[in-house]
Amino acid sequence: MSRSSKLNQRLTQAFGMFLGIAIAVWVLRGLGILTVIPGGLILLLFLAAIAFGILSYVQKNWLRF
Repeated sequence: MSRSSKLNQRLTQAFGMFLGIAIAVWVLRGLGILTVIPGGLILLLFLAAIAFGILSYVQKNWLRF
């Protein structure tokens, strides 16, 4: 496996992890279970997931080394 594909795999895994955590926290907060989690933290998790998704896409399509 090349270095480029390993990096893309890690970025894709990070995207999935952050997106999954953000959705889980958002749902649990909506159900009233995690009421102490501020909305800003959930927003940061979603933004991190979007950033990792964009980095994965850019690395896969434009940075072919």
